[in-house]
Amino acid sequence: MQIAMMGHIFCVEPAMRLLHTADWHLGRLFHNLSLLEDQRHVLNQLLDIIDRNAVDAVLVAGDIYDRSVPPSAAVTLLDEVLGELCEKRGLPVIMISGNHDGSERLGFGARHLRQAGLHILSDLSACDHPMTLSINGEEVDVFGIPYADPEYVRSQFSVDVRDFDSAHRFLVDRINTQRQAGRPTVLMSHCFVDGGSASDSERPLTLGGAESVAWEPMQSFDYVALGHLHGPQYRGGEHIRYSGSLLKYSFSEANQRKGVTLVDIGPEGVSQIEHRPLTPRREVRVLEGELAELLAQGRTDTQADDYLLVRMTDRHAILDPMGKLREVYPNVLHLEKPGMLEAQGRQQLDRERLQFSALDMFSDFFTQTSGDTMSDEQASAMRELITALSREQESQS
Repeated sequence: MQIAMMGHIFCVEPAMRLLHTADWHLGRLFHNLSLLEDQRHVLNQLLDIIDRNAVDAVLVAGDIYDRSVPPSAAVTLLDEVLGELCEKRGLPVIMISGNHDGSERLGFGARHLRQAGLHILSDLSACDHPMTLSINGEEVDVFGIPYADPEYVRSQFSVDVRDFDSAHRFLVDRINTQRQAGRPTVLMSHCFVDGGSASDSERPLTLGGAESVAWEPMQSFDYVALGHLHGPQYRGGEHIRYSGSLLKYSFSEANQRKGVTLVDIGPEGVSQIEHRPLTPRREVRVLEGELAELLAQGRTDTQADDYLLVRMTDRHAILDPMGKLREVYPNVLHLEKPGMLEAQGRQQLDRERLQFSALDMFSDFFTQTSGDTMSDEQASAMRELITALSREQESQS
């Protein structure tokens, strides 16, 4: 490629442009509501980004489906998108399996699909076999580490690894022995990198919190395309990056900026990394306030169809608040009442204080009339009596 500037011609090495995406979770339910059309909406935007930005290859870093046995409609949607990418546009697509995917099911027919440009890296034993992209006279090696727990790595390779970090280090070291000097190398991995910011919709990789892996072993790769965490972020360096999920899959992700990542890579490594946003069919929002205020706001809200979590701050009981809210906000999916809980907590605290005060007063009365203090047994009996009277009073109120 030649660029003319101020009468001079400069030769610029053409870069290979990759699109990094992950965590599609096709077939996901959001509070029992299907998100399939929402996913189709943003996947069409992904195709537009590819067309407008001359993307050369697509990397999908795991959790393509939301569960190992996906619904048929989710399989159909994936087939449509891959047809657009591989058949219609002739783009190579490389994907790895995530913890939500069934690696065997996702990898079915992988050897035959390579001829169509679809490369599914779900076989952990082949993680050190690169997929070489040859585009514009350049070559880039892409290695993929599909999701694998330590026990699986231990049995697959007969190696003593005790946790996710030691298992991941072993796999990265295995890949490093197959890297070619002077050739740009991309690593794809579905894992929880230490220090990453998680959200409620990510299924824990293990119980007990020992699921994180270190970023340092991945530092030497030109780019690391990560999947699992749903918020766009990087760890250890801007080239070790999560693209984030396509959509907001929990209300804890309400403030995240969803999108995909464009990566320009050439003989000298990565020259540019850019986040491109995706606009959802419906936003995910959290609203807070008293019911009357929320109803008034909803009547003029131009985004009243958004998926909503509502926190009502009213401190008194309200008949059918969800029904009233859905008259103006049809997609209220969850309702919280912190005001009512706070009021109930104060009432309970007042009752406990009243019980303690009654016991203290009787204790003083007992001492004044008998000239002695109550024994532990007497105090316990009186406490039980006061509690019983308090409960009887509550049931009658």
